[in-house]
Amino acid sequence: MAHGLALDHAAWSSPWRARSVRDKGVLSAGLLLGAIALPPVPGGVAVAVTSLVLLAGPIRVGWARLGRIVWLPALSILIGVATVAVSVSWSAGLIVQVTPEGLTMAATLAIRAVAATLAMLTLACSTPMIDLLGSLRHVRVPDPLIEIAALVYRFSFGLLESAGAIGRAQEARLGYATRVAAMRSAAMGAAVLFLRSWERARRLEDGLAGRGYTDTLRTLEPGRHRSTRFLIASICGLVALVGGTVAWQVWR
Repeated sequence: MAHGLALDHAAWSSPWRARSVRDKGVLSAGLLLGAIALPPVPGGVAVAVTSLVLLAGPIRVGWARLGRIVWLPALSILIGVATVAVSVSWSAGLIVQVTPEGLTMAATLAIRAVAATLAMLTLACSTPMIDLLGSLRHVRVPDPLIEIAALVYRFSFGLLESAGAIGRAQEARLGYATRVAAMRSAAMGAAVLFLRSWERARRLEDGLAGRGYTDTLRTLEPGRHRSTRFLIASICGLVALVGGTVAWQVWR
């Protein structure tokens, strides 16, 4: 959960948190479309660099926190790229080879995946999950789906806190001193965590039922700053990125 906590902390502490989800969504969606539709070079590279500049600059994620956020997606991308670059076949025995076509396809996949991930992070690192869920209500997403997502999001932090408390208690009692003790402690911790989660969910359901909960639990939403200037600047920047990519292709 270190990845999730770093992402959540970045979103809550970002200066862009007060901006409208609409404004940030247009920018992030434009960068994502550019990463998918434009040629990897220079389009994908330009999208990745632009996203990095936004994350380290106006969004103020910080390089250390950004590293904690991107290591898990980077690992997933690395595994996918490796499976594309390496060709495995069977002809009178196992044959493992790396072909120029495979390397080209792997490089294209890597650039697009990195650019798309960074483009999505421009929204994720500047917008808390609660704001994203609230924006879904404005676009007519059914309330039950939003409520389920919100409950899962809030419940995950309770599970993380319980898991940490159980782990610290087991370490204090030398529960991980040996391999056998570690396996026993891990099994007992998972069982206790399951029981606590079940009990917490039951209490949550009883509490909501006692408050007359049916299908939605409305809360006050703070106002967000909508900026026409920001929206126009984002669109102009995206158009310039596309225009530069097309011009580079024609010039080459």
